[in-house]
Amino acid sequence: MDGFDEQSRQPAPPVTFTGRKTVVAAAVTVVLIAGALLIRPARTGDDARPPGPGERAAAAVGMGAPAAAVDLKALVADREKWVAAHADDDASWAVLGSAYLEQARRTADSAWFPKAEKALKRSLEVRPAEKGNFDAMTGMGALANARRDFGTAKKWGELVRAQAPKRWTAYPVLVDAYTGLGSYKAAQQALERLTELREGLPAHLRAAQVYRDRGWREDAVLSLEAAAGDAKAPAEKAYVLHRLGELAFERGDAAEALRQQEAALRTDPGQPEALGGRARALAALGRGGEAVRDYRLALGRTPVPRLALELGELLDSLGRPEEARVQYRSLAAQAARGPSAGVNEAVVLGLFEADHGDPQAAVSRLSAEWERTKSVEVADALGWALHRTGEDTAALEHAKKATELGLRSASFAYHRAVIERSLGDEAAARRHLQETMRTNPGFSPLRGPLAKEALASVGQPSEGGPENMQPRTPWVAPELPKPNPPKPAPAKPKAPAAKPQPSPPAR
Repeated sequence: MDGFDEQSRQPAPPVTFTGRKTVVAAAVTVVLIAGALLIRPARTGDDARPPGPGERAAAAVGMGAPAAAVDLKALVADREKWVAAHADDDASWAVLGSAYLEQARRTADSAWFPKAEKALKRSLEVRPAEKGNFDAMTGMGALANARRDFGTAKKWGELVRAQAPKRWTAYPVLVDAYTGLGSYKAAQQALERLTELREGLPAHLRAAQVYRDRGWREDAVLSLEAAAGDAKAPAEKAYVLHRLGELAFERGDAAEALRQQEAALRTDPGQPEALGGRARALAALGRGGEAVRDYRLALGRTPVPRLALELGELLDSLGRPEEARVQYRSLAAQAARGPSAGVNEAVVLGLFEADHGDPQAAVSRLSAEWERTKSVEVADALGWALHRTGEDTAALEHAKKATELGLRSASFAYHRAVIERSLGDEAAARRHLQETMRTNPGFSPLRGPLAKEALASVGQPSEGGPENMQPRTPWVAPELPKPNPPKPAPAKPKAPAAKPQPSPPAR
């Protein structure tokens, strides 16, 4: 105990780090931190806070990816306020124009297109194309594609590519433009260049479209699955799921299409395309009442002429012609507003007029469109309109152009089969009707049952095969000429043997 008390009375050892030394060390630390900041200044990415709605939408718009409705609204409000006070900020005008364009895509309201054009042109006034205003130029190309003015989109995309060949944002515009013009080889080349420069969501989405147009469904699905892995925001994931659902529907798997579209709607309830896709799948599954409900909901959010045509034909198939006519009138009104905003709805209007209006007007409209674009969609629609006017020979030429690229479309195959049957070629008609039913028997609630009836009425070929492959008379062995072997050539006389020379006498 005494020992412990003695130790406790010993003075404590001195503190090595004195107060003065602490002050000096703190000063040194401050100097080091300041030096580090001078060497590496703070960057935007150093902020640990998550990006706000406007920042998220700006990032999506800059990539050409879908943006959430709330984020997009915040971005538009922010940029409108900014450019009101900074009218010479060309970059902000370009962002605002692209945001307006994304609003047009989400809402299918063509009134956004003139606003987008005005903002993008203002950006180009502040900083012209010759000075490298690539964001505005790319935006103008994307705007032209959205309006289905693919020739103008091609010009903008090629202008950006000429000035900056390694700027990846030009290539999505070019892929869409070349596809719309029917230049599928050029679209594939632009896609390859895009993939070299920038892999990611935009490249995978374009790859899926290019592969689908060539009939390479498995490759298209793989590209969309890769896109799903790259998608970050819910709006992006929902859009990819919608595209997967569309591919499933096109290959005749309506149940899988419904599953994908419902997943898209759970991911982003505001996804407008997914509602239409779900309605399409429900109709193919025979759930007509639910399909009508979804079509009406989709049209309430996005008045797309194609959806109005599909709903009208569904109502016709359900024996509700009065309601169908209401939809057809709505379609005509929607399409009539398109030209004022620069939107081209020639294909949808042409198909509508061919089946439910004036087929001759459809031929005139689609012939003019064919002069501008040589896509498979225009070829199919024009071929069908020509058939409806009785010009089946010319119709078949366009139907062949629509189906020979490789795109596996039940609608295209059905149109070609009907045209071939009208020309009396039942064998070809049977082959393409079989292709229709094999590809997607529920491709249309109105024409799907007609295709099934047509296939049953065409009948099957005889068991022995086509007539021109069977001999009309019993086979008789032909009389072949007797072999005439060549005579042997006469033997040549042998040369006489040389006489031996006498040896010289010995000496």
